[in-house]
Amino acid sequence: MTSWIRANKEDFKLVKEMGIKETGILMSCSDYHIFHKLNMTRREAMQTYLSIAEAALENGITPRCHFEDITRADFFGFVAPLAKNLMGLSDKYKIPVKIRACDTLGVGIPHVGVELPRSVPALIHGLRYYCDVPSSSIEWHGHNDFNSVVVNSTTSWLFGGSSVNSTLFGIGERTGNCPLEAMVFEYAQIKGTTKNMDLKIISDIADYFGRELNYIVPARTPFVGSEFNVTRAGIHADGMLKNKEIYNSFDTEKILGRPPIVAVNSYSGLAGIAAWINGYFKLSDIKKIDKNDQRILPIKKWMDEEYANGRTSNIGNDELKELVFKFIPNILGKEETKAI
Repeated sequence: MTSWIRANKEDFKLVKEMGIKETGILMSCSDYHIFHKLNMTRREAMQTYLSIAEAALENGITPRCHFEDITRADFFGFVAPLAKNLMGLSDKYKIPVKIRACDTLGVGIPHVGVELPRSVPALIHGLRYYCDVPSSSIEWHGHNDFNSVVVNSTTSWLFGGSSVNSTLFGIGERTGNCPLEAMVFEYAQIKGTTKNMDLKIISDIADYFGRELNYIVPARTPFVGSEFNVTRAGIHADGMLKNKEIYNSFDTEKILGRPPIVAVNSYSGLAGIAAWINGYFKLSDIKKIDKNDQRILPIKKWMDEEYANGRTSNIGNDELKELVFKFIPNILGKEETKAI
């Protein structure tokens, strides 16, 4: 548990009174913030930030220094001197000082060769090698204004940052922060393991948010949206029917408890109907329905009539379930039917 304060004595007094052992301290770095928000000069801002950080260290409190708007700041003119001075205080008091690099407006760029201050690789490299900030003390805080929050966060890891700030489902100001579930998958792809993490909990949390908090995750959100692994095109459905790995990038049922689903519409065809039945009823290989199964022809006929009469929406799961029980009544055993 940490706190988050402005760099002033009144806020820091609250931290001491609460007995918190670590506090975030807002240290706005860009001229936009220093001149126009704080109405200070760079020198005044530097002195203010360092005085509060030292007050924290004197009281045995670990400072987590929020370098706000670092991707629009003068790196060598302000960021580097501030970071070097903070590392000097860290050495003096023998307490690690953490640096949070904040891409406040999401303008950071992950590509090598981009100029400072927009370059995420150069920012992390600069903190490590020009400012002597250890990797263990560098964290990245990104926003998604330019749809780059995940790749920027991953880049910060690859160039030496140890931590990434994230939120469940990317909930956050404006376009949001970095999604926690996305970084779990980034970690897995980089390291080749999820260690002891149970990723099915991600689906449980999404269900909880919808059920208890009335927060509905956008349907097409990767890993957690209700339609993230739903396919619609008939040719895709045919591929899913032959082998789920053709159009499913990983075993979503095994890892997230979310079997791939085929949305049934006017373009689905017999393959789409068969794939939906197999996915919805979780049929084993022995019981799986084939697109050539004659029992699904009445379902296809009913669908064709619906769309011929002007329907434009997908066929819903409840409708399809009733049709399957009507035309294929023995699709499941008695106990399995009760569960569905």
